[in-house]
Amino acid sequence: MFIRSPIACAIGAAFILLFPLVASAESAGTLTLSRALQRAAAANQKLATADQSIGIATGKRIQAGAVPNPEVSFELDNAFGTGDYGGLRSAETTLQLSQLIELGGKRDARIAVGSAELESARWERAAVRLEILSDTAVAFFSVLGGQRKVQVYDAQIAALDQLTPLLQRRVDAGASSSGEIARGQVAADLIRAERERARTALAIARRELAILMGSNTVDFAFVVGDLGRIGRPPAFPAVLRGLDNNPQLVRWTAIRAQRDAELLSARLKSVPDLKVGVAWRHYKDTKDNAVRLGVSIPIPVWDQNLGGITEAQAARAKVEAEQAASKAALILTLAKAYDTLAGAAREIEILRSSALPNARKAADAIESGYSQGRFTLLEVLDAESTAAQAALRELEALASFHTSVATIEGLTGARLGLNRERGR
Repeated sequence: MFIRSPIACAIGAAFILLFPLVASAESAGTLTLSRALQRAAAANQKLATADQSIGIATGKRIQAGAVPNPEVSFELDNAFGTGDYGGLRSAETTLQLSQLIELGGKRDARIAVGSAELESARWERAAVRLEILSDTAVAFFSVLGGQRKVQVYDAQIAALDQLTPLLQRRVDAGASSSGEIARGQVAADLIRAERERARTALAIARRELAILMGSNTVDFAFVVGDLGRIGRPPAFPAVLRGLDNNPQLVRWTAIRAQRDAELLSARLKSVPDLKVGVAWRHYKDTKDNAVRLGVSIPIPVWDQNLGGITEAQAARAKVEAEQAASKAALILTLAKAYDTLAGAAREIEILRSSALPNARKAADAIESGYSQGRFTLLEVLDAESTAAQAALRELEALASFHTSVATIEGLTGARLGLNRERGR
């Protein structure tokens, strides 16, 4: 009767570990993707900074609508002189109230600048939030993939440990040399070294995820998720259309409006403002009082704010170039993520349809034949290593797939709409 070998059983267990069901509820010490995203959105310091930027822009908007304060002045004439003007005998006192009246719509232009800046800050916060959620999802799948990688190495080490008694029996029977046991031990130790490297990478990924969630310490035991579920991505033109909703691009509309308002404000600065005043004057020698009215307006001869207008025009023109550069950069990032996603999906399909099942069969058959003396230990180790490398290769492709999905969804602000399939 055919008996499945220890190595094949262990490797098969590793494959099963790659595709756990998503927990229906988050148990103590575990972390799901949805919970990680919630925590990041609630506690990430970048969002707190963005909120403060909105508060700053709100204050500027309020201040932009402020009307200039009136001025009160007091004048004392014909006092502390000589003769009839000694002391306060002939003093004349004037109390005046003045008000600057802005002309040309300057206040409305300032309000427009402040409103556009506030709108830009709100879109910037939306962009920061999307970036945080995307980074958190990427970090989550990095941790999930790191956990699975350690499990694959654990299964590989367990398989080699199960092979040790068989090696000893062959040595005792004179069918193999004692060097084969040492060779098997070396192979296991090398895998243990790789496992330690994987554990280090996992620890770094766990800390990064914790920082993104606003915590300085790793307060979860492990993450749970369905890394094996994938799907076919939609066509790239459909994905590209979703980029139009990216807050980083929508924000440029508000920035353009802000620059337009700043240009208008610069042009209006040369429009002279009117200053009116009303005063009450007292003549001490005659004990009479009089009202005094005053109006003043500057003559824009020397300063017509030409430099400010030139600066505002250049800033307005710069917006178009910056927007085009920003969109080009986002398209490039999106295209790279999409190509990586499509390539990872094709790679997973090849591995699952051929490489993985054949690696299992080969490891099973060669170890079974080794117990019968038909294969050498080197062939057993090579078959086991090939099976493990196939599992790690699929794990790497799965991590790349989900990282690309998180990147694309972070750029478009919408779910990718994959019809995901569970790994076989």
